[in-house]
Amino acid sequence: MTTLVWFRQDLRIADNPALHEAARRGAVLPVFVLETPDQSGDTHPLGGASRWWLHHSLAELKRSLPELVLLRGSSRHLIPEITRETGVQAVFWNRCYDPHAIERDSEIKNTLKQDGFDAQSFKAGLLFEPWELKTGAGGPYKVYSPFWKAAQQLEVGLPLAAPAELAAQTYRHGEDLETLGLLPEKPDWAAGWGELWQPGETGAQSQLRWFLENGLPGYRELRDRPDLPNVSRLSAHLHFGDISPRQVWHETRKRLAGNDDPKSDGMKFLSEIAWREFSHHLLYHFPQLPSQNWRSVFDNYPWRESPGDLKRWQQGQTGYPIVDAGMRELWQTGYMHNRVRMIVASFLIKHLRLHWRHGEAWFRDTLVDADLANNSASWQWVAGSGADAAPYFRIFNPISQGNKLDPEGAYVRKWVPELRNLRTADLFAPFDASKEDLERAGICLGKDYPFPIVDHASARKAALEGYEVVKQAGQNAA
Repeated sequence: MTTLVWFRQDLRIADNPALHEAARRGAVLPVFVLETPDQSGDTHPLGGASRWWLHHSLAELKRSLPELVLLRGSSRHLIPEITRETGVQAVFWNRCYDPHAIERDSEIKNTLKQDGFDAQSFKAGLLFEPWELKTGAGGPYKVYSPFWKAAQQLEVGLPLAAPAELAAQTYRHGEDLETLGLLPEKPDWAAGWGELWQPGETGAQSQLRWFLENGLPGYRELRDRPDLPNVSRLSAHLHFGDISPRQVWHETRKRLAGNDDPKSDGMKFLSEIAWREFSHHLLYHFPQLPSQNWRSVFDNYPWRESPGDLKRWQQGQTGYPIVDAGMRELWQTGYMHNRVRMIVASFLIKHLRLHWRHGEAWFRDTLVDADLANNSASWQWVAGSGADAAPYFRIFNPISQGNKLDPEGAYVRKWVPELRNLRTADLFAPFDASKEDLERAGICLGKDYPFPIVDHASARKAALEGYEVVKQAGQNAA
């Protein structure tokens, strides 16, 4: 028996349920299809940074599976077409949970079954199916804490080993990876990223081992420090399926060695893995999350429109060093420290009062780990419009946040090098530094580094006034 295994966001050999079951039954025809948004129905397509990562993950998968067939086109047409043409008896894949993927996959499964083929999908990208965890009333969770509490009561299955033997069927059609056009060319803005990242299964396993050994100790207290390496940097690997959440979960549990103290570093890290699950849970049950306010009362917020301010935020030229450091790290590496993501998101939404969808779109294009569920849920969380959101009145002060989270200034000096000679006491508010201190550091504000595009106190006042409009609208609706 030969089974077509349709790869998507599961670009690995180990703990790949669809591949495992297909290999157990007989030969495998591995296929990956690159679709355009029009073909997939995806209104939030892959950004440039994600396409770079996808290219390199596919390159490694093809080294592990030389018979991997790469195609471009509509999966709705290509998967049934190849199935009929090659004479395979079954088609297996691992589930994706984005709204367009659910609709597409259901259509393909129905077509295959009507044609008499065995079509099966498997859980591989999440610890729990979005429909597995329910409140006492039988509905979806809308608050993270009870979701996490319930998740800890469920058993996480052990990861599957890579198939011991894999007989792959060849297919005469297909494209070379380079012809898929996933990499940037003119300009090659990702030049040097190969030294920062190792996409693919080998890199994912290596990164997990490194983190558990070096980054996990102290994680609970130090994960908010962008100048320290106490974060996993596994998010892109998880998004593309270079590694499975079950593998991450159980390797971390081994480190815990039975210690379930919620204050331990390991349990804190597992709770962050569960936050990823919660975001997918929300997206599944509320598919409009990426485009509409989860709390509709926030439709009344008086957003500004300022393309100039948006561009300065994107380029890391806001005049607030911790914000600019984060935005420049993002542009230069395809990544931003998670705590800094919260700061820059708060700045866009609450200091500039630009709609969170602008931020979601920019992150989706520039992050190697851009994930529809995580990205949209997190932006709405910061805005106050999402599920279990941050209080609307919590407005990060970018000056005090910088002082607190980057106490020696190492992070800002790395990504905003024009300020590197400024003394740490002035580093997060160079506009308040004395003329003499600026001159000693070789800085001319407005020339070497911009003045702030907005005053913090004034911006905070305007943001709170905007939220009062939302609050009043909610009271009127009640």
